[in-house]
Amino acid sequence: MEIVIEEDINYRIDSYLSERLKYSRSKIAKMIKESAILVNDKNVKSSYELKKGDKIFIGDYKEDISVEPENIPLDIVYEDNDVIVVNKPNGMVVHPAIGSTHGTLVNALLYYSKNLSKINGEFRPGIVHRIDAYTTGLLMVAKNDKAHEILSSQLSEKKTSRKYIALVWGVIKEDTATIDAPIGRDLTDRKKMSVTNINSKDAITHLKVLKRFKDATLIELKLETGRTHQIRVHMNYIGHPVVNDPVYGRRKLIDNTGQCLHAYLLGFIHPTLNKYMEFECELPECFKNILKKFENE
Repeated sequence: MEIVIEEDINYRIDSYLSERLKYSRSKIAKMIKESAILVNDKNVKSSYELKKGDKIFIGDYKEDISVEPENIPLDIVYEDNDVIVVNKPNGMVVHPAIGSTHGTLVNALLYYSKNLSKINGEFRPGIVHRIDAYTTGLLMVAKNDKAHEILSSQLSEKKTSRKYIALVWGVIKEDTATIDAPIGRDLTDRKKMSVTNINSKDAITHLKVLKRFKDATLIELKLETGRTHQIRVHMNYIGHPVVNDPVYGRRKLIDNTGQCLHAYLLGFIHPTLNKYMEFECELPECFKNILKKFENE
């Protein structure tokens, strides 16, 4: 079952599920027609626009992929009966999809724990939020449905704290800045997002300069919203794309380790203890190695 959060409202259900499940919209439409997909226990049309709090049920259907537990080491920063905070490594996809059915965070979590929330179905058990495969850093994972619902609500109500460190091309003159620019699906490339006023959602990113180099700037970023690829899109939009980003910015790549973007801080109100908890993790070696190249220039 999927619970729709604020950032997904007004999307057509076929587009939303096609992106989530990596199925074609025609297949989603067939599943909807055959009542394999319900919203709030009711049949809907493929054109149905999602509302906050909608509960999407995905029933039995011949699946194209399966999810198997895999013995993959995890960097667990914190764990109790409700929550796991994990430091995701570079290159790891968060959950399985067609083309990447193995080696994901979900495969590793299924091997590591028998207790994961079932709200997001068999392909995303426990997954409350995501970061890109080549973005490193902290993610919260729910071990039961109650915790998942509470943490998801905190995300939609902006009660969580998420801070990133990024190395971006060019020298940013301002010490602090706020980027307030709506993000939607790119009109020419469906795999990308862009700043647009068409079918977009509000997106706000705050940045603070940490250190300036000859040709780059090290910055801290705080998300006020959580749109897909938000930091990468916003930094490209203002002319300072993330260093080593293979998709946005069209700048030279230093190596093949992925973009210099790290989710170093995560804070939330514990779903049972009802107290604020905050966690940090240091930059990964792949980020440090690239950073050294700029420090030595």
